[in-house]
Amino acid sequence: MSLVNFTSREITCKIVYYGPGRSGKTTNLQYIYGNVPEERRGKMVSLATTTERTLFFDFLPLDLGSISGFTTRFQLYTVPGQIYYAATRKLVLQGADGVVFVVDSQARQLDENINSLRDLQENLIGEGVDIRTLPIVLQYNKQDLPKDLILTQEELDQVINFRGYPSFTADARGGKGVFETLKRVSEEVLRGLAAKGPA
Repeated sequence: MSLVNFTSREITCKIVYYGPGRSGKTTNLQYIYGNVPEERRGKMVSLATTTERTLFFDFLPLDLGSISGFTTRFQLYTVPGQIYYAATRKLVLQGADGVVFVVDSQARQLDENINSLRDLQENLIGEGVDIRTLPIVLQYNKQDLPKDLILTQEELDQVINFRGYPSFTADARGGKGVFETLKRVSEEVLRGLAAKGPA
């Protein structure tokens, strides 16, 4: 849920990068962080234990405009994808205004992607979130791998994207598709906020 600061006339929105372990969530955030001008972003923070890590930072978008005279700031979070970090994923997901679900395009990872997407939907429902209205964008990462190892966007749309979410192909390590994905989820979040107006 977005935070509204009437003193600074700023709305802060939370976007969570979700997906199976090693799908490219952290790589997305690191690429974005490294390519947003320093004066437009905060510090990258890593909440790490010996076995898990959650990253986040916030930034002011360059060209997404304002809502009713309020500037917008986005906080980007990752969640640990491994199945045994369910409690951490639920905690990080609380109050999300939008989600980027990062899919590992490797054919051998299909079951992990499906299980993680199911986990996301169950966690959102558990939080009382209507998954039909929350902005969710799918990113099919690792499309730079050899073609015989991956599923195409069309194949992944058929087996994973049964709700018809916007989807993008990506190579997060090289940056392809990273900002396109972020821009789409940000626009959808802001569209929803503009419809409601600052509370």
